[in-house]
Amino acid sequence: MPMDQNEIERLIKDALPDAEVLVEDLAGDGDHYAARVVSSAFKGKTRVQQHQMVYQALQGRMGGVLHALALQPSAPAD
Repeated sequence: MPMDQNEIERLIKDALPDAEVLVEDLAGDGDHYAARVVSSAFKGKTRVQQHQMVYQALQGRMGGVLHALALQPSAPAD
C-alpha cells in the first residue's frame, strides 16, 4: 500500500516540530518521493546524521511502505 505524502510530512513535523517540509510525489505512484526538510535541529549535524534523523521520524517505513525518498535536509540560513 502506497504512502500518502501528507503522512510523510506529518511524521517529519511530529519529530521535528520547527521543520519546514515540502514533499513531492516524483512518479505519481505513492512510492517515490522527494522531500526538502529545513530544521534548526540539523545545525551542526553531518549530512548523514540529518538523513538519519528524517529516517527515524518515518518510524521504520523507509524501505518498506515508503520505497524511495530523495532527501534534501538543511539547517535554516542565519
